[in-house]
Amino acid sequence: MMRRFVCAGLLALVACPGVAQSVKLTGDEIRQLLTGNTAIGKWQGVPYRQYFGDDGSTIYAQQDARSALGQWRVDDDRAEYQSIWARDTQWEGWFVMEYAGAYYWVSKSTPPTPFRVVAGQQLVE
Repeated sequence: MMRRFVCAGLLALVACPGVAQSVKLTGDEIRQLLTGNTAIGKWQGVPYRQYFGDDGSTIYAQQDARSALGQWRVDDDRAEYQSIWARDTQWEGWFVMEYAGAYYWVSKSTPPTPFRVVAGQQLVE
C-alpha cells in the first residue's frame, strides 16, 4: 500500500498535463544545490535542518535532539544524493526533484518530501 502511495505521489509530480513538470536533478545539479548549503524541511512531520559540507560531511539537526554527523556524496550514475550515518552499514540514496520552484527528496520507501535550501551553514534559526 505504501508503495502505491509513493508511486502515485511521484507520478503527480512528474506527469500532470497542463501544469509545470518536475525535473530530476543531475549529479552536478545536486552537488551545486547542496554543497556548502543547508536544507530545511520536515521529516516525518518533524522540522529539521541539514548542512552539506564541501568535504563530504553532513550535519542533521532537529530542535530538542542531538545533532547527527554523517557523510554525503552524489552517485552520478544514478543521479542521486546519498548519505551514511554512524550506525548505518550502507549508503542510502534519494533522487532530488524540482517542481514549481520547490525541491523534493524522493525514494522508493518515502513519499516525495519537500525542502528548501538556504546558503551556508544555518543549523540554528
